[in-house]
Amino acid sequence: MEQLIMTIAKGLVEDKNAVQIVADPPLEDGTVVYHLHVAQEDMGRVIGKQGRIAKAIRTVVRAAANKENVKVSVEID
Repeated sequence: MEQLIMTIAKGLVEDKNAVQIVADPPLEDGTVVYHLHVAQEDMGRVIGKQGRIAKAIRTVVRAAANKENVKVSVEID
């Protein structure tokens, strides 16, 4: 999952070196929360107008996770 999120994020931002992903330990229900960190000036590119790009990232990652029978959540920090 981390590699998928990293690939998507690096395609969107200008400062590719600032992209970081931190995974929290699984929650009680088994959900793994991934925190995506990008440079401040790239935040708008990752979130998009009215959060459309962020929603699309979450949808793609959730679909990939569903294929592997795991639960994930993506937070953009």
